[in-house]
Amino acid sequence: MKRMKFAQAIESAIFQAMAEDSNVFIMGEDVHMLRVNLYARFGKERVRSTPISESGFLGAGVTAAMAGLRPVVEIMLIDFIGVAMDAVLNAAAKNYFFSGEKWNVPLDIRASCGGGYGDGGQHEQSLWGWLAHIPGLSIVVPSNPADAGGLMLASIYHNHPVIYLEHKMFADYWLDYMGIGGRPNVKFDLPPDGIEGAVPDTWQPTPLGKLKVLREGTDLTIVSLGIDVHRSLAAAADLAGQGISAEVLDLRTVTPIDILGLRQSVEKTGKLLVVDEDYKMFGLSGEALRTDGRTGHCL
Repeated sequence: MKRMKFAQAIESAIFQAMAEDSNVFIMGEDVHMLRVNLYARFGKERVRSTPISESGFLGAGVTAAMAGLRPVVEIMLIDFIGVAMDAVLNAAAKNYFFSGEKWNVPLDIRASCGGGYGDGGQHEQSLWGWLAHIPGLSIVVPSNPADAGGLMLASIYHNHPVIYLEHKMFADYWLDYMGIGGRPNVKFDLPPDGIEGAVPDTWQPTPLGKLKVLREGTDLTIVSLGIDVHRSLAAAADLAGQGISAEVLDLRTVTPIDILGLRQSVEKTGKLLVVDEDYKMFGLSGEALRTDGRTGHCL
């Protein structure tokens, strides 16, 4: 085992996939500078910088996937996917079904998400609940470097479209961009175990749709994903001091969602708390709460 930072683990998994399979390539705005190690190793044909036109290069990613390639298409902020939703909603998510299950679309859309650093309502959304409404898409939200790499590898080799979301608070390059070094009066709530952690020497795909129990408990189930997993663990530790035993679950994927794993935990504890950074209504909270026939609450 070795240690890596969150963003480094993602890039390492992409590097491994690109080395193993010549059909894997990256494209997006400024990727030749953002992914300079990949660019140096694989060149401009497989690390393709694009104009600032999400609708254009995401549409190209759909057709490339249908032609047998495995593109990793980077959208800098998930907020910007709105200008390319036709490619996501009406092409990537539906072409497999419209073709009578003959055309796979192995497209991996990578984007940053999340707030907490003061960049405004068009740059700090999560949107995984909204995107999970679309049949045919898988939505991935890792919470630590080991899962970040394993889930990225699984997303690349998945035969259907995946939206892979990384919270900005985990990535050192995002923290640099947000000005943490030049703003000594600003403090961010950064979970150290999310930013850096142990990873395997060789990446193996982490199965989509399988949650992880991070802390066993008997009185309350806390379910979350991304950065709020670490806040949930901190809350569970505080509750333990009050004699309350909380179980903490990391969903890892919004869809497919591990209904069985949720149900098993709630049947044991009898209570469910959903901690979600996304919009409160019509999203993750409702899907998690419908597994619990007794007591539930969402934050």
